[in-house]
Amino acid sequence: MATTMTIVSTRSGAVGGSAADDVRTFKGIPYAAPPFGANRLLPPQPVEPWTGVRGALAFGAEPPQPRFLAELLFDPTAVGEDCLNLNVWAAKGRASGLPVMVWIPGGMFEVGTGASYDGSRFARDGVVCVTINYRVGPEGFLFVPDGDANLGLRDQIAALEWVRDNIAAFGGDPANVTIFGESAGAMSVSALLAVPRAEGLFRRAIIQSGADRVISATSAERVGQFLAERLDVEPTRAAIATVPPQRVLTAAAALKADLLADPDPERWGLDVVSTTLPWQPVVDGALLPGGPNERVARGASADVAIIAGSNTEDWRLFAVIGGAIDDETDDALTGPVAEHGYRAAATYGLSEDVLAGYRAAHPAASPGDLLAAIQTDWWCRMPAIRLADAHARRRGGTWMYEFAWPSPTLGGRLGACHGLEIPFVFDTLDKGADQMVGEALGDHPPQPLATAMHDAWASFARSGDPGWPRYDVDRRATMRFDTASEVVDDPRAVERALWSGIR
Repeated sequence: MATTMTIVSTRSGAVGGSAADDVRTFKGIPYAAPPFGANRLLPPQPVEPWTGVRGALAFGAEPPQPRFLAELLFDPTAVGEDCLNLNVWAAKGRASGLPVMVWIPGGMFEVGTGASYDGSRFARDGVVCVTINYRVGPEGFLFVPDGDANLGLRDQIAALEWVRDNIAAFGGDPANVTIFGESAGAMSVSALLAVPRAEGLFRRAIIQSGADRVISATSAERVGQFLAERLDVEPTRAAIATVPPQRVLTAAAALKADLLADPDPERWGLDVVSTTLPWQPVVDGALLPGGPNERVARGASADVAIIAGSNTEDWRLFAVIGGAIDDETDDALTGPVAEHGYRAAATYGLSEDVLAGYRAAHPAASPGDLLAAIQTDWWCRMPAIRLADAHARRRGGTWMYEFAWPSPTLGGRLGACHGLEIPFVFDTLDKGADQMVGEALGDHPPQPLATAMHDAWASFARSGDPGWPRYDVDRRATMRFDTASEVVDDPRAVERALWSGIR
């Protein structure tokens, strides 16, 4: 495979990437200035233009984040200052007006980098693919009275503005942009649907296993106060910005350990206790005026076409690797939130009657199985269904999916778990373990399923039609992706009934 240099001019300067197998790759292109020094804990600032050709052959640095998950999450980069960067995969040649897909990585709003994903197969199929970095943890989601909130979302918007201004030079159509993401990336996508400032920056959105996840300003400010106390500084942007990033990360890790050890809603807020995520988008009344599903129900993003969905056993991943699948007890499930935190059904608003409904629907389930099922529905399935319900009558169109292929690893205990669909969406099964969730694929993952799912996502980016019937609140057509994929009508009627009026 011969690799050659390829040069593209952006508004900030020329970048030199590589070209091989009819795909051009550009890595580590800055879309904003380094968020350090005078820019620390501020909204993204403009890139300083450069002269000559800037190398784009290696992935750029990632924002400050803990590295203990680097191997598990396939993170090939390192933390560094010039971290607000993105990567572009585009077809070779003089093609123009191609659809664009912008991937927003997940990672609990605590970790993540666009370098963990390979967009080359989208480029192969005539779609310009972009993967981005954004600030995570306190650097991206600290909320204090004298600072701007949601810096991580503001980074994502700045990246989309870069796409609007530059992607035509790579052959892309800035008027045909699809944003997509999984987990915290999907929660970011759903949040952007609710952000007035993001209007017009994308035409379509795909939400994979995460929607409608925000916290109140009251809870977010409380978390900011706790962080400042651990740092022994005033709870202000200016004071916290003087603390070295590594020390902030250490304090944030201690804060999360405290949250897990003492999950008292009176102390933290139920929205923080239920998620165990101290850092996430906050309804600040400025950038984000309300929750995503609430805003969509009122007409936000009415012209945006949406695919939303989840995996059949999304949250079993965390229940299995964290041990709750074996350690959960009936006492914890039925116990008080302040004592059992995320392991208590009451954390998710479930009464004894609803819990009894879960037991009836899963008669052979252990307490750990029930916890995983409840969390799958609370985190992923019900928010996606509610978003689809809210958007179904809008002009843009709505589609639903469920990914049902189970992982064969760990004796099949993971099921169709969180993140497992990603290599299928990107059509990168041949990369094996050298990718996000690659270890869960086993030895012989089904390539026809990857082809079907990848083609559906690319088709949606091109035309707004993934290839199955639209979702409406009468039929509730849902594409179930598996070795034998099929459209199923209202496949989650039982779960919808159990969560009626709750989530």
